[in-house]
Amino acid sequence: MAAETATVPLTTAAFHARVLALAPKVAVFDCDGTLWSGDAGSSFMWWTMETGLLSPDASAWLRGRYDEYTRGELSEIVICGEMVQCYRSIHVDALRAAAAEFFATFIEPNIFPGMRDLVTALQAGGTDIWAVSSTCDWVIEEGVKRFHVPADRVLAAKVEVISGVATNRLLDVPTDEGKVASLHRAGITAPDCVFGNSVHDAAMLAIARGKAGTSGAFAVNPSADLLRRAAAEGWAVYHPLDPLRAA
Repeated sequence: MAAETATVPLTTAAFHARVLALAPKVAVFDCDGTLWSGDAGSSFMWWTMETGLLSPDASAWLRGRYDEYTRGELSEIVICGEMVQCYRSIHVDALRAAAAEFFATFIEPNIFPGMRDLVTALQAGGTDIWAVSSTCDWVIEEGVKRFHVPADRVLAAKVEVISGVATNRLLDVPTDEGKVASLHRAGITAPDCVFGNSVHDAAMLAIARGKAGTSGAFAVNPSADLLRRAAAEGWAVYHPLDPLRAA
């Protein structure tokens, strides 16, 4: 690991130029906090409690589990799994309709224009775009429609569906090293560039291939922990909501 040094954030123009100069064949994006601001996963959870999609019993149980998570008593992978398992016995059509309403109302206005423009430019150049998230697949698949990313390029928290109904059998929970494992199962072992915003994306950022002399890892809107890791590793940093740095 390189010695930690201060990292100067890129402007939007410099960020786009550095990414496009890699001429990436494969680019991997985290979603919450990277393509849009906020946590769509927990927000969807609370919203489905408020709207009654989740039953009172399921809501009470999940509130208790989330309280345990915030106290540090549950791991990230456990709570992310339970936040999709809680929808067992609900028809997927209802879940997808709820995800569409939720995303359009609460998350779509928070999409980072600089990130949407970057994805569009990469797609125009033939880059294969993948979205990897620990949020449930119904929300992520709905969200990345705004970026013209198909569902077969989404790796997200998901459960088995039988006869159109969600079960509580987990199929995947991509977080931390699990994001790398999910990519490997999809045949992606060394993406040319990777974008993430939290320490839970660090393992995924570390596998970015890049180009001779240029890292392919980009810390977007980074948390404090990821900012420290980016400084240590020499990863580029971009703040899409800072008008001074994004000019």
